[in-house]
Amino acid sequence: MKKKEGNQVFGVIGTGRFGLSVAQELLARGKYVIAIDQDQQRLKPLYETDAEVFVISDISRESLMETGIQEADTVIVGIGKDVESSILAALNAIELGVKHVICKVISDDHAKILKKLGAEVVFPEIEIGRRTAIRLCEKLAEDILPLSEEFSIIQIRTPQDLDGKTVKDERIRERYGITLIAVVKDGRANGSIGPDTVLHADEIMVLSGSNKSLDKFQNSIA
Repeated sequence: MKKKEGNQVFGVIGTGRFGLSVAQELLARGKYVIAIDQDQQRLKPLYETDAEVFVISDISRESLMETGIQEADTVIVGIGKDVESSILAALNAIELGVKHVICKVISDDHAKILKKLGAEVVFPEIEIGRRTAIRLCEKLAEDILPLSEEFSIIQIRTPQDLDGKTVKDERIRERYGITLIAVVKDGRANGSIGPDTVLHADEIMVLSGSNKSLDKFQNSIA
């Protein structure tokens, strides 16, 4: 596969469920992906894609260099349970000059070590659990993206009471302190939102704001 000029290069080390889903989503978005694993079976779903696929026997710097991982703008380490391999993969990627390394972690100690090496860490299971709990507590939200402990982006189906009304009519920002970022209809998003934007019941509203403000808005229209 030839890298498109100006396209970002992503390396994925470890293609279990987490790493594979990251690689597949990046490929779907037209990104250049280098996928690496010690288990050939885990790489099979990527064989018929545009990914550069490598089976390596170890996570040494030499093995990683042979894959060209040092050319990546970002490396995602999807190794979880094998903490030693996870740390070694991150360390070698950083020492090879990769500026942005993101690692899946399974414990606080695992995260602390990787942070000291200069890697960014994610707790996929914890984040999914948190999103699920928050979503269950929301009255109307169809999806939610927590950006911090106090701030989120949510998607809700436009309530029937707002059908045909404009953003100016509802004064969403003034009354609730939240922002209508976009509306989505039939999978197509429109981010050109202004005072005269008309709301429709067959659309999804994408809203951002503090959790308290978003909850206040949902209570008012529930």
